[in-house]
Amino acid sequence: MGRLIYSMITSVDGYVSDKDGNFGWGAPEEETHEFINEHMRSLGTYLYGRRMYETMTYWETAHTVPDQPPYMVECARIWQAADKIVYSTTLDEVSSERTRIERSFDPEAVRRLKAESDRDISVDGPVLAAQAVRAGLVDEYQLIVGPAIVGGGHRFFPDDVRVDLELLDERRFGNGVVYLRYGVTNYDQ
Repeated sequence: MGRLIYSMITSVDGYVSDKDGNFGWGAPEEETHEFINEHMRSLGTYLYGRRMYETMTYWETAHTVPDQPPYMVECARIWQAADKIVYSTTLDEVSSERTRIERSFDPEAVRRLKAESDRDISVDGPVLAAQAVRAGLVDEYQLIVGPAIVGGGHRFFPDDVRVDLELLDERRFGNGVVYLRYGVTNYDQ
């Protein structure tokens, strides 16, 4: 059975992007990126909303960028090897291999996917992740906290949800980034 993991880079004040949609303040450097690559290896499927998918399709061709550092090429290869499900009512076609479109988020279908999977599944993007959180589907939260306060934007966590967590792992990086991994102990629905 695969676990559903919600993991994103977030600011200290809990935003994955600022009020203008920018997230460059959280771009990982080599040490952090290599760490993220290691965690990506356990993933068999990514669940995306349209906007997050359009951002992540960079990895479909990132390995072809001249002078790309090896850790970036490795990230591209890891991403390309995983399945992707894009939840969108407006996207007509995908621009990456191993990708399919679903028109609506169905919690029961995700439960089946988890039960049938021998690898972990990632839900990415705060809007789609909020649906998974509210449905009680997320098994782990992995926050990569960047040393920035952005003052507003898209929040990592949805409002009006209570989830009790247990700290499973933590790590500090030389650039001030902190990784926090929490397991769910109880959803208060």
